Amino acid sequence: MLHPESTDKRRQINTKVYRNPAGMFFCRVFWLVPMKFEDRYNQCLQNMFGLRRFGIKLGLETISFILDGLNNPQNRFLSIHIAGTNGKGSIAAAIASIFKEAGYRVGLYTSPHLIKFNERIRINGLSISDSDVLDAYEAVKNAGLKDREPTFFEYTTAMAFYEFARNNVDWAVVETGMGGRLDATNVLVPKLSIISNISLEHKQYLGNTIEKIAAEKAGIIKEGVPVVTGVSQKKAVEVLKDIAQKNNAPLFRLKEHFRVRINRKKGTFSYTGMNSILHNMKTGLQGDHQIENAALTLAACEILNRRDVNLGPGHVKDGLLKTHWPGRMEVVCQSPYVIVDGAHNLMAASKLAKFISENLAGNKITMLMGILDDKPYKNMMKLLLPLCQRVILTKPLINRALPPETLHEAARDLVKEIKVIPDVKEALFYAMETAEPQETIIAAGSLYVVGEVKEALESYK
Repeated sequence: MLHPESTDKRRQINTKVYRNPAGMFFCRVFWLVPMKFEDRYNQCLQNMFGLRRFGIKLGLETISFILDGLNNPQNRFLSIHIAGTNGKGSIAAAIASIFKEAGYRVGLYTSPHLIKFNERIRINGLSISDSDVLDAYEAVKNAGLKDREPTFFEYTTAMAFYEFARNNVDWAVVETGMGGRLDATNVLVPKLSIISNISLEHKQYLGNTIEKIAAEKAGIIKEGVPVVTGVSQKKAVEVLKDIAQKNNAPLFRLKEHFRVRINRKKGTFSYTGMNSILHNMKTGLQGDHQIENAALTLAACEILNRRDVNLGPGHVKDGLLKTHWPGRMEVVCQSPYVIVDGAHNLMAASKLAKFISENLAGNKITMLMGILDDKPYKNMMKLLLPLCQRVILTKPLINRALPPETLHEAARDLVKEIKVIPDVKEALFYAMETAEPQETIIAAGSLYVVGEVKEALESYK
């Protein structure tokens, strides 16, 4: 259970010893000192992060119990629910940006955060404040807990829904954490579901075949709620079609019901949808795969407009162009030139490799890389390291990170120059200080590496 003293009224007890003038007696005096706000905020984060020891427990019973204690805040706003292997966050950020341009008050819930916890819960593009985090934490704690203590993700999901309701958002765009069917976010009954794409991931939780994983992701499909998807594998598509049909949910597929065409000379794309055609479109995110994500976003807007949502062409175009999603092919420094990209699984690594080949050909590339222990690190490195002149192997602070020495074994035959610097900040500064004028540094392999790089850059001079 969470510590009962982590409330607004928590006090620190101090002691001091006094001696009387005769020198014969001692007495101890107690006094109460209000705990500083910063300390209370840090304590609540410490308590939440401590929930990680309970690991991942898929199921909706615990989250439903907590939300019931909060008077079911998830029922007080309209929502869009997004699952998939890659692209969830980019699509969610784009939809939220478009809604904001259209004048709606919109909440955005994503994970993980890169630097600060507050990033997970945003309203109209801004992370909630430290005070809001503390208030939401206390509200969830006071809502009552079931027999099983909630996981970190269950707790933060309840906090997000509480904040969205408290701030009277019109819409909430919500990304699943893992899978879909038993994900804590799946208590929502959204107006639209999106399944971006599917590949083999989290096999110990979701299944070891593409069909099983597709069935878990498709668990977000609700009765009569339309679904937009970019899933392309034949077996996965069949699973989605079957589940959508059983739920009387209209299914709209990329390259069947809507499509995009890229104009590389202009750096734009055209979208052909179910009812509309849009030309000279641009997204604020880099990489060809972001065009496909934009296609799913635009299809979602089309379907919502059919249901009396007012997302005009201008809102859509401006919102898409203004979309910013940190840590995904993001340029974070110009001199030396530093790009960060999560590239945290095989599909994401292949997209980063494609981006390097098409956009950075001829550049000297240094890869700063750290990977978690549940990822196919050998295959990820085979895709990326042959494109680099040197690699610096590192390890993010999270306890699931692979030792750099393990990565070194896989890297030896892929790239000539290898250096091991376990500390991410030290590795970044070394890369920057030894970079040649035309060199590009790319930090990749894990969003945790990206977060530590971005944080380190704030102190770099």
